[in-house]
Amino acid sequence: MDVREFAFLLPPELIAQEPPAVRGSSRLLHLNRSTGARVHTTIDQFATCLDEGDVVVLNDTKVFPARLRGRRDPSGGALECFLVNRVSSEAAGTQETWQALVHPGQKLPPGARMAFDDDGSDVLQGEVLERHFHGRRLVRLWTIDGRSVTEVVDAIGHVPLPPYIKRDDRVDDRDRYQTVFARERGSIAAPTAGLHFTPQILEHLESRGVVAVYITLHVGYGTFQPVRAEHVEDHRLEPEHYEVPERTVAVIEAARSRGKRIVAVGTTTTRTLEAVAHEHGGRLVAGAGATDVFI
Repeated sequence: MDVREFAFLLPPELIAQEPPAVRGSSRLLHLNRSTGARVHTTIDQFATCLDEGDVVVLNDTKVFPARLRGRRDPSGGALECFLVNRVSSEAAGTQETWQALVHPGQKLPPGARMAFDDDGSDVLQGEVLERHFHGRRLVRLWTIDGRSVTEVVDAIGHVPLPPYIKRDDRVDDRDRYQTVFARERGSIAAPTAGLHFTPQILEHLESRGVVAVYITLHVGYGTFQPVRAEHVEDHRLEPEHYEVPERTVAVIEAARSRGKRIVAVGTTTTRTLEAVAHEHGGRLVAGAGATDVFI
């Protein structure tokens, strides 16, 4: 299918640049597949669309502040290093190797050095090891104050907001660009469908006998990556790591045997379940792996 068939006009004023004032107040369209009836409501009424015994599957990945803003060392020119995928790390965590997008890439060949500070004092340094396609670099990062790279990145990094949000990140984005059930650090983008959920919505589901279970899929650069192929089928999503717990499998399979509905919240959850089922002849199996399923 030609990529151009997916083109449509989306006026900029309809692309929200700020989250709703209150989490859980976003609009929800409920389509009844049996009758064709459509109801416009809000996400806080989500539980009323489900029945006792139905299962909701959520992605509990946690976004980390993957954008590092620093300077060339020693020239001082401004740069940005967007961490994409960790390749290796030392046992103590004071040095790590990452696949990253570095800007301005043309000025940062292998051997170029980088420095990142916190309140004016250097806390993290880096070196470009290799140059790859589409602005990619293999970089080595190390701390100079004894802390782990993870700790320093979490302290000085910036939230990697999607490219359609045309503003700089703020401190409050660390909370709002994160699901309330985020547990497993590893994503460079949020599983956005899950951002609408609140503790109250989860409690409402429980009170109606709807079970919430979790998988983990760490969202990678594919969510930002442009589709360069002319045909959709030729586009390849970079593999993303997932984990499916045994409890999740047990709850889903029990519900399926009773004819209950399984509601996958968002594409990250959907492609995890589909990838696992595809690998195991239609069955859901607990374990870890990677998927490049593209929806």
